[in-house]
Order: sequence, then structure tokens, then C-alpha cells
Amino acid sequence: MSAQCEVTAKAAAGAPMSVFERWLSLWVALCIVVGIMLGQLLPAPFQALGHMEVAKVNLPVGLLIWVMIIPMLMKIDFGALSQVKSHWKGIGVTLFVNWAVKPFSMALLAWLFIRHLFAPWLPAEQLDSYVAGLILLAAAPCTAMVFVWSRLTGGDPYFTLSQVALNDTIMIFAFAPVVGLLLGLSAIVVPWDTLFVSVVLYIVIPVVLAQVWRRALLKRGQAALDATLATLGHLSILALLATLVLLFAFQGEQIIAQPLIIALLAVPILIQVFFNSALAYWLNRRVGEQHSVACPSALIGASNFFELAVAAAIALFGFQSGAALATVVGVLIEVPVMLLVVKLVNRSKAWYERGLAR
Repeated sequence: MSAQCEVTAKAAAGAPMSVFERWLSLWVALCIVVGIMLGQLLPAPFQALGHMEVAKVNLPVGLLIWVMIIPMLMKIDFGALSQVKSHWKGIGVTLFVNWAVKPFSMALLAWLFIRHLFAPWLPAEQLDSYVAGLILLAAAPCTAMVFVWSRLTGGDPYFTLSQVALNDTIMIFAFAPVVGLLLGLSAIVVPWDTLFVSVVLYIVIPVVLAQVWRRALLKRGQAALDATLATLGHLSILALLATLVLLFAFQGEQIIAQPLIIALLAVPILIQVFFNSALAYWLNRRVGEQHSVACPSALIGASNFFELAVAAAIALFGFQSGAALATVVGVLIEVPVMLLVVKLVNRSKAWYERGLAR
């Protein structure tokens, strides 16, 4: 492994979970309350913000999304792709779960719960939009937060770095086709032009900008990169919270009328988190990978790049859509659910290693 990859992996392995990250669900819950209140008290300013669009892209949200995403992507060292072969079995499990199972299992769960089991309690005109939001959430594998989950389980930092770099590379090319396919199979009209614009705006351009900025900082040393990421990390979370306030300002009336919507949307998300993490964990055990590889492999399959999902949902379907709300529910439950998964894989380490011994 190159010296730079080694430094990056060690930095990722040692990065602590910030107060903002640990209490993200609380901040999201507060944004729900604040957004709904502001939307009811000051509807005119929010309507004006909602109409600030160019080619269906909302400019305030586009700026906030870049502030959210670019710091996440700056943590990724694409040079780690050269290390993929070191744990090829674990990488294979990760890719299988992330791209062949996760989006399709979520589409199935969305069809079962949203269009059938929960349909009587959801607004009929938003059912397709909820399904679309859940698909967008599942089609975006986690990026930065995987480093946190990996550290909490004693995961191999080099494996974590390489699987994230590979997933992000694949996402540039596969996100739009996978989303388009599943929306089409779900009988939802696919706005292909908007979908591709979203990929360019919220994946391709941020990746390029993040990597150019990253390399410029690394020329001044790892300390320069770490200091910049520490500052940008806070801005990233604040941009996410500001986006959520805007979104809930538009969603307020619908949520007040049917407060069970968030709980109902959380059900398929929770099921897919536990299903995909358990599947990846078990498959790594079956192929003989070490526990330190199985943990980050399972965790990246369970969590989501929710910043991208929120951005794509707003771009494709708008602030007031069920799709945008569904992706935000993913943000709301991400931290507590992933901390539970972390606890489960840590407690099952002895069971996992007994299986390797046989």
C-alpha cells in the first residue's frame, strides 16, 4: 500500500464520532419541529425559496447539497483501489450486497409495505413517490460514515478505505441506471434527463472538486487535510440540517394531517438495514473473511449515502414530494440503527470466529 493510502487509512480508522454525528437523529427531529413551525408561520419566504430553480434544480438546495457532499468525498482516497485485491472475497460480498441485493430488496419491500400493507394509511397520490424515495435511498451506498462504523467495530481500515473508494467509483456509473431500472419496474415515470443531471451535479462534479481540493491540501501535508476536514465536517452537518428545515417547511401540512407517515416509512428501511447487514456478515463468514473485514462490509451494506439520496429526491420529485420525505426518514433513523448494528456485530465476534475455525 502506498504511504499516502496508509496515512489516509489510519486517519479514517482513528476519526472519532463527533457530537453532531452521535446526536444526528436528535438534530433531525428538531429540524422536523422547526421546519413545520416555520412553514406554517412564514409560508411566503419558503415558497420563494422553492421557486428559485434553474432547469428543475433548486439553487439554495443545490448549494447546500454541495456543502454536505464535498467534505464526505474529500475523505476518500481513490488510490486505495489498488488494494482491492487484498481482500477480494470481502469486496465481492460488499459489491454483491450493495448492487445486486440492496436496491432490489428495497424495491420489493417498498412494493409490499407502501403499495399494499400500509396503503390505507398513506395519501394515495404520494404512494409512487414514497416508493421512489426508498429506492433512491437504497441505491446510494454509504460513504463517510462507514469509517465511523468501521472504527467502532475494530474494522480493517485498509479494507474499509478500498471498499468505499470502489463503491464511489461504481456509483458514478451505476446509480442512474439502477434507479431508472427500478423506477421503471415499479411503474414510476423515469425523468431520465433530470436523473442524469442529478448524477452529474451531485456525484460527478462533487467527486472531481473534492479530489482536486484533497490533492491540493495533501501537497501541504496530511495535517492540512485533517484541519480542513474538521472545519468542513461541521459545515456539512449544518447544511444537511438547513436542507431538512426547508424540506419539512414544505412537508408540514401533510405530516400534521397524517403524523404516522414517518413511522410507516421507517418500517421498510429498518427491515432492509437488518437484512442486508446480516446477509453481508453471514456471507463474509461463509467465504472465510476475518471479522475485521466482515464488519465494515456488513455496515456499508446497511447504511446509506443519504445526502445524495435527499439531493436526488428533491431534484427529481421536488420539496413537497413523498420521495423527499422518505429519504429524510432514512436520515432520521440512520445513527441509532447503525449503532445497534455495531453492537450486534461486536457481541457476535466469538460466534463469527468459531465458524472460521471450522
